[in-house]
Amino acid sequence: MIGITTTIPVEIVYASGLRPVDLNNRFITSSKPEDLVVRAEREGFAHNVCAWIKGIYGTVLEGNFTRVLAVTGGDCSNTIALGEVLGSRGVEVIPFAFPLNRARSSLHQEMDQLRRRLGTSWEEIYFAKERLDRIRRKLKRLDELTYVENRVSGFENHLFLVNSSDFNGNPEAFENHLDDFLSGAEARKPRAETVRLGYLGVPAIFENLYEFIESLDARVVYNEIQRQFSMPFGQSDMVDQYLAYTYPYALGGRLQDIREAIERRQLDGLIHYSQSFCHRQIYDILLREKLQIPILTLEGDRPAPLDSRTAMRIETFIQMLKDRKH
Repeated sequence: MIGITTTIPVEIVYASGLRPVDLNNRFITSSKPEDLVVRAEREGFAHNVCAWIKGIYGTVLEGNFTRVLAVTGGDCSNTIALGEVLGSRGVEVIPFAFPLNRARSSLHQEMDQLRRRLGTSWEEIYFAKERLDRIRRKLKRLDELTYVENRVSGFENHLFLVNSSDFNGNPEAFENHLDDFLSGAEARKPRAETVRLGYLGVPAIFENLYEFIESLDARVVYNEIQRQFSMPFGQSDMVDQYLAYTYPYALGGRLQDIREAIERRQLDGLIHYSQSFCHRQIYDILLREKLQIPILTLEGDRPAPLDSRTAMRIETFIQMLKDRKH
């Protein structure tokens, strides 16, 4: 078992015979995620450090992980320091960096370095890719059931796509669960919400965001980053696949993907979530400048249900979108 701090070329991990575990997913789905944050704070992490970083730290120690693959470029800058702290606790930390310049040669070099570190071959990696791509094609079908046929909820879409970062450490079981879900979803009656929303940014730390949105006659039909986790573009080449993955690079690639989604999915508005104390909050400036569509920006700090102020802002935003449509 090896922990990963965010989406990485997971084919390399599976090809090496290891079981990847997305530490973010393990943290937020734990029985008491707040306790993991508190443990990190007891051990010296400041209040104004991102709760996801503190949650990952607590998850690694509580879960007795001995190895962690830390993304030190293209994700959270705090991961570098987190890796050093974990290293001092006896955890083997393996760095991986998506190149900021999005250069093919640089990404190939990073991937090959990871391949050698984990002791596998490109032949084995492509064998793993073939197996995972079969599941990704089914995830694309799930996404179509969300925004084309309107039979899947925003949370169900989020849940399957976000877990494609590691396929829950067991691709066969993940695929079986997905097959069962798709079989049931295809038999559902289409939904008919008034407002169609896109969700931008990292997954929210709130517990009940999607359910609250759907209680207001609205639905998220585009989960931006979660969809990117599922590698939806179908490239046959490993390097091309992770170059097309927009999240680690400059905002331009994300903007193109979002604009296409606004048109194809007929979105009425966007919710942009940003985590407290995260540098990605600054991107909200450019999103508002470059996208000609109403945007509601939400900020979350620690794992908890929606607070009343945030709930009121969401309700007001959705009502405003309904008024615009009428």
